[in-house]
Amino acid sequence: MATIGSFALLLALALSIYSFAAGLSALVTPDTLTWKWWRQTMWPRFPKSLIPRIAAGAFVPISVLALAAVLIASFVRGVHSLVSRQEPDRERLQETARRAGVVVFGAVVLAAIALVVSAFRDDFTIAYIFHHSNRDLPAPYKFATLWSGQEGSLLFWSLLLAGYGFVLRLRYKTDPRLFAYASVVLAGVQIFFLLLVNFAANPFGLLEGPLRADGSGLNPLLQYPEMVIHPPMLYLGYVGFTVPFAFALGALIMKYPGEKWIHITRRWTMVTWGFLTCGIFLGAHWAYAVLGWGGYWGWDPVENASLMPWLAGTAFLHSVMMQEKRGMLKVWNMWLVFATFWLAILGTFLTRSGIISSVHAFAQSSIGTWFAWFLAISFAVFVFFFVKNKEHLRSEHKLESLISRESSFLFNNLLFVLLCFTVLWGTWFPKISELAQGNKVTVGAPFYNRVAIPVALLLLILTAVGPLLAWRKTSFESLKRNFMWPSIGAVAAMAFLMITPATWGSPFGLRPWQDISYFYSLMAIGLSVLVTLTVASEFYRGGKVISGHTGQGMFASMVQLTHRNTRRYGGYIVHFGVVVVIIGFAGSAFNQDKEQEMSYGDKMTIGSYTLVCRSYTDEEFPNYASEWAVLDVFKGGKQIDTLTPERRFYKASRQTSTMPFIRSTLSEDLYLVFEGLNQDNGHPILKAHLNPLVMWIWLGVWIILGGTVLALVPNAPAPVRVPAARLVEHAVPAVTGD
Repeated sequence: MATIGSFALLLALALSIYSFAAGLSALVTPDTLTWKWWRQTMWPRFPKSLIPRIAAGAFVPISVLALAAVLIASFVRGVHSLVSRQEPDRERLQETARRAGVVVFGAVVLAAIALVVSAFRDDFTIAYIFHHSNRDLPAPYKFATLWSGQEGSLLFWSLLLAGYGFVLRLRYKTDPRLFAYASVVLAGVQIFFLLLVNFAANPFGLLEGPLRADGSGLNPLLQYPEMVIHPPMLYLGYVGFTVPFAFALGALIMKYPGEKWIHITRRWTMVTWGFLTCGIFLGAHWAYAVLGWGGYWGWDPVENASLMPWLAGTAFLHSVMMQEKRGMLKVWNMWLVFATFWLAILGTFLTRSGIISSVHAFAQSSIGTWFAWFLAISFAVFVFFFVKNKEHLRSEHKLESLISRESSFLFNNLLFVLLCFTVLWGTWFPKISELAQGNKVTVGAPFYNRVAIPVALLLLILTAVGPLLAWRKTSFESLKRNFMWPSIGAVAAMAFLMITPATWGSPFGLRPWQDISYFYSLMAIGLSVLVTLTVASEFYRGGKVISGHTGQGMFASMVQLTHRNTRRYGGYIVHFGVVVVIIGFAGSAFNQDKEQEMSYGDKMTIGSYTLVCRSYTDEEFPNYASEWAVLDVFKGGKQIDTLTPERRFYKASRQTSTMPFIRSTLSEDLYLVFEGLNQDNGHPILKAHLNPLVMWIWLGVWIILGGTVLALVPNAPAPVRVPAARLVEHAVPAVTGD
C-alpha cells in the first residue's frame, strides 16, 4: 500500500504540474504547443517499457523524471511556436489541462484509500500508521487516522482541494475562460500541497528498524465521536476558500467585465463559509465535552486561526452585495477574498510550524518554512496583478448618505476587519514580543474580550438596523416608523430581566451596575431581542403584502415570500441563528464552579443542585481502562438524575483523559468532571460547573446552517397573474357534445 500511495501522489503532482503549465500556456501565449505535436513528437519518445514497472510501483522517480522531461520539452516547443508563429491550438491544450486536473482527483483519492486501508490492516511498517493507530482502535477512529496527524491531514487537504478542483472543472461551461483562469490558480495551489506530501511530509514513509507488534495509538483527546466530523468540516472550510480566491485572481488577471464572477464566487463562499462555521462550532463543542475545563472557547491560537478566515469571509459575504447592487467596494472585495484565503493558509502555518503552543497544534517541524514561502509568493503574486490591473476595479457609485444600507454594510465590514486584526495581533503577539524583547509575552481572554464584546454588540445593532435601511438613502421618518416597535420590545425585555427576582435563575434578576459582565450580558440579550423583532417584522410585512394579494394565510404567505427571495430571507434566518448563539454566550456571565473531594455519601451543592456521591467503579476495555464516579443529582429535595463522570487510561499511548458528564437543559448545563485522586490521602476529586444557556449556542448553530442552506436554494419564480377580464376574453367554450 505504501508503494501504491507514493506512486499515486507522484502521479498527482506530475498531472498538477502539467495542468498548471498547459493551462497557463493556453491562456497567456499568443501561440503555443499543440496536442497534435505532443502526440506525434513526444509520445513516441516516451519509454513505454517502463509502464508495467511503473504500474507495479517500481522506478517511480524515473517516471517522474520522464514526465518532467516531457513538460520541459513542452515549454521549449511553446517558445519555438512564439518565434515561428505557428497556428495555435489553445482550446485543445486547455482541454487537456482541464482533464489532467480532473484526473488529479482520482490519483489523490487512490493515495487516501491506500492510507486508510493501511490503517485498517494495521500496517505498522508505515511510520504514520504506527504513530497514529493501534490494533484495538475502534474502526471510526482508524478511518479518522487519515487526518489525525501532520502528514495525513496534509494528504486530506490535498484530497479536498482536488475534490473542489474536480467540481470546478466539471462546471467549466458556465464561463469557460474565467473557469480556465481559476483552474490554473487552483492547480498552482495544488502543486504546493502535493510537493509537501511528496517531499516534506510524506504519509507513506516507512518505519526503520524491527517491525513493531502494535502502534502508539491515536491521541486520547481525538478519540471522541465529533473528531470524526470536526476536522473534515474545518478543512472543507479552509480548503474551500481557495476557490473564491482562484476566481477572484483569475478575474483580476483577465480584467473580467461585469459582476458575474462575483455571483459565482459568492455561492462558493457561502458553501465554504457554512462548512467552516460548522467546523468551528464542532471544535468548540469538542473542547467543551472533552477537555474538561468547563468552557467552549478559550482564545487558543489554533481556535483563533480558524476564526480569522471566518471573520474575513463573513465580511466579504456582506460587502459583496454592495458590488452586486451598486458596483461599489470592488477593491475592498478583491482584498477581502484574498485575505480570507491567505488567513486560512496562515492558520495552517500556525498549527504546523511549531511557533505557537496549543492543545490543537501539531508537533514542531520544518514544514513551517514551506508555508512561509508559499504565503510570501501568493502575496507577491496577488499584489503584482492588483497593482497592474487596479484601474479595472474603479467603483461605479459613491456613498450618498450615512443613513443607507450601503453605510451599514461599510460599518459592518470595518467592525469585522477590526475584530479580525485584533485576533491576528493577539495570536502573533507572543512571537512578536519574543523577537523584540527576547521573552515571550502571551495575551489571554481579557485582551480579546475587551475588543470582541463591544464589537459584537455594535454588530448586533447593525444587524437590527440594516434590514430596515433602503439603498442609497433612507429618510429618518421611515427609519423611525420601522424601528420603533422593535426598540420598545427590546427595552421591555431588558427591563423585565432587571425587575425579576434572581431566584428564578440566570439570566433573570440581572443587575448591570454590579459587574461589567452583567451589563454586557444584559445588552447582548436586549440587542438580540431587537434583531429578532426586526427580522420578524421583515417576514410579517412581506407576508402581509402577499396575503393581501392572494388571500392565503399569513404563514403560507411568509413561506412563499421566503421561496421568492431565498438569499435575503435565508440571510435573515442566519441572523436569527447568530442571535440565539449570542444569547448562549451571554449566559457565561453567570457561570459557577466548585471543586471538592468526595468520598462515599459526601455532598456538594452548586446553584440549586445537590450532588451526592454514591460509588466509584472501574472497567477494562480493549483500547482503554476506565474508572468513573456515580453521583445522584437532587433539586428541590427530589432526585432528578444520576451522573457518571469518567477517567480513561489509554493502553497504547499510556495517556490519561477525562470524560466529563454534562446534563444539558435549555436553561443551564450541569457539568461534572472526575479529576482523579488526591495524591496525599487517595480521596477522589470532583469539579462541578454550572453554565447557563449553553444549549442555546448549539441550537443557534443549527439555525445558522439551516439559513445558509436556504440561501443557496434558487429562488422560486413569482406566480404570473392574469387579469380576470383577459381570462374571460380568452376562455375556451365548453363542448356540449353531439
